[in-house]
Amino acid sequence: MTQPQLVIPSQIEVPTVKKHIAENKTAIYAINCPEYEVVRISFVFHAGTVTQLHPFTASATANMLAEGTELYTSQQIAEKLDYYGSYFDINIDRDYAYITFCCLSKFFAATAEIIEQIILHPTFPESEVVTYRNKRKQQLSIERRKVETLARENFAQAMFGKEHPYGISYSEEQYDSLSSEILREHYRRCYTAERCIVVCSGSISDEVLDCTQRITNQLLSQSGSENIIMPPYDTTHSLRIPHSGAVQSSIRMGRMLFPRTHEDFIPMQVLSTVLGGYFGSRLMQNLRERNGFTYGVFSAMVNFQQAGYLAIATQVGSEVTEQALSEIAREIEQLRTAPIPNEELELVKNIMAGEMMRILDGPFGIADVTTENILCGFDNSHIQYNLERIRQTTTEEILSLAQRYLAPADLVTVVVGDFE
Repeated sequence: MTQPQLVIPSQIEVPTVKKHIAENKTAIYAINCPEYEVVRISFVFHAGTVTQLHPFTASATANMLAEGTELYTSQQIAEKLDYYGSYFDINIDRDYAYITFCCLSKFFAATAEIIEQIILHPTFPESEVVTYRNKRKQQLSIERRKVETLARENFAQAMFGKEHPYGISYSEEQYDSLSSEILREHYRRCYTAERCIVVCSGSISDEVLDCTQRITNQLLSQSGSENIIMPPYDTTHSLRIPHSGAVQSSIRMGRMLFPRTHEDFIPMQVLSTVLGGYFGSRLMQNLRERNGFTYGVFSAMVNFQQAGYLAIATQVGSEVTEQALSEIAREIEQLRTAPIPNEELELVKNIMAGEMMRILDGPFGIADVTTENILCGFDNSHIQYNLERIRQTTTEEILSLAQRYLAPADLVTVVVGDFE
């Protein structure tokens, strides 16, 4: 049997995104894919950790929206969602809180009743807050016994500074200060019409859109705007954290770069993929395949609203920590001194194009990309731009970017392990 011809797409087509404006000026974006009998609605609030006034408030508020409302207890909410096969998910990062609901389209009306209660009428019962803070305090204490967690937290601190909103971390004991009133205050301040966008995907009928608008219309408006002033970065370029008894060292390496809106972001994504963004990457071939130092290593571009950076992460045996660091440095230097072969670059471009197609295969993936584009100030025409920009990246550009952005003096390196 003859193998089918491999076709690399030059165009990416996605369904039209229709923008609606609620009565309170909140934007609602609808992606109608009627062939799917499901509905997903995401309420995205500018309510991430940079907005909190007390430690752990942002994550606690988001995670406790469904732990009791004006009409239902947490158990009743869970039972109702389970009865209809509906799904509720919370995701929070430095900048945003994502509150997402999924259900079969035929059960949307019943699910919408729960959505309205969770989004508009949470009560944050004190008894639930006590349970939450005790559980999370214990979980964090356990997590911080792991070298990976310590490396991640200390890398953020080394990159941005211990007091910077993107770098700060708190002790487990500060969970004890959480209270129902503190969470209600954060909710009143951050879960408002001005701080929200809504993205709907799936089978978006007139009924679904009308119901979504009715819920969104009830979001309260906040007079005036709150600007978050970011302090200057306080970068530490080398940091070693001893962790007695650790059999592995966790390595984080990278450097401060720029947000996704920067003209070099996409070609730097290509460079990052070459370095450690897929299974056959240079770092994977070196550290895993040739040297057996690790099961996995990756590099990626990390995007925040007001910052962005390149990050390399891996865990290696304690006894080969220095060798692994040397090999990572060797691979970075190779990118800075020798042009990448065209065959390798074309492979990476095809992998990245294929990954874009995979993500955009279905209404939920399209909604995720749409949301990211909106938050970055783009529309979905940027999807095609990204594909074309990947295709335009040359070996000469990769070499120039590596020389410009990957100088050894600019890199931040954090290692957590047993150095005795």
